[in-house]
Amino acid sequence: MKSPFDLDQQNNKIESKIVVALERISEAFRVLLWNESKENSLSPIQIQLLIFLLFHSEEKCKVSYLAEEFNMTKATISDSIRVLLKKELVQKFHNPSDTRSYIIGLTEQGKQIAEKSANFTFNIEKPLSSLPEKQKKDILTGLLKVIYQLNQTGVITIQRMCFTCSYYQNENNEHFCKLLQSKLASKELRIDCPEHEFKS
Repeated sequence: MKSPFDLDQQNNKIESKIVVALERISEAFRVLLWNESKENSLSPIQIQLLIFLLFHSEEKCKVSYLAEEFNMTKATISDSIRVLLKKELVQKFHNPSDTRSYIIGLTEQGKQIAEKSANFTFNIEKPLSSLPEKQKKDILTGLLKVIYQLNQTGVITIQRMCFTCSYYQNENNEHFCKLLQSKLASKELRIDCPEHEFKS
């Protein structure tokens, strides 16, 4: 099987062009995240952790969950948390439901950095806003299907998207949420839903 980076393969197969296009976009993410981390004297993963802690509930703000979320070992996440504690950007809280673990929360300074850093993708979002609405819906639907397949094959672990949720139904190519008791338009499909319940 030829690599999508092989130019003959790439120029003759649309899937290969899409893969390389996604790689270019991921490079843009890396550059923007790296710039944000340098500005704050933090590593890229430390910036990502601060942003995650800002927008997610307490039960997701534990080392074990963060390790799964970012596809890293507990030791790697613990090292990053240790640095963030030392810099007084996060703090530990006792977990009332499990005395062996603790909940990680932002300090006021950590919250300020997280809020500012959370906009690091603005330069990627901006060109998307100029696309026609139908094209945006098609891109979202296609990407959700790709993410779902990567999740099913174990390449990506935790996903709190509609397609992996017990509340989600798809009948006759129509999306439906049993929790909301409502049909969902393609643009209403979620990638990170706070009410997500994993399918058993």
